[in-house]
Amino acid sequence: MKEKIHPTYFSDALVVCACGNTWHTGSTKKEIRTDVCYKCHPFYTGEQRIVDTEGQVDRFYRKLQARQQYKDEAEARSAARVSPERPVQELELGTRATDALVKSEVLNTGQILDLLAQGEEKLLAIDGFGRKSLADLKKRLRQLGYELPQSLDQIVS
Repeated sequence: MKEKIHPTYFSDALVVCACGNTWHTGSTKKEIRTDVCYKCHPFYTGEQRIVDTEGQVDRFYRKLQARQQYKDEAEARSAARVSPERPVQELELGTRATDALVKSEVLNTGQILDLLAQGEEKLLAIDGFGRKSLADLKKRLRQLGYELPQSLDQIVS
């Protein structure tokens, strides 16, 4: 065995726990600090608590919160996407069709869907709004995620 390669051994090393408990033991360090001991560990105490020394639980809860926030924002975006209050100008139908709808005081998609529920004739009766405009309108509404009345889904545009 080589001389002077072994660390110094302290037979009366002090161990200090985060809960305040202290005791003496043998160690190569004079003082040892620990987060959990036999007086505060959940296994020995029967108390249900989470011992989190590295912040893993907090990180996990932050991730859960961020995920929920993302889901809420996505849901709000999709709800806004099919809002009946969307102005006719945002449908990008073309100037003639948009102007015809605005001139006849059809200003949002909710009003358009109401007219479609009454039948295509109601929209075709608008001056300057023809079959091509109607086909473009239905195609654009489907693209944006709006549900057209059942009777119109069967009609080929």
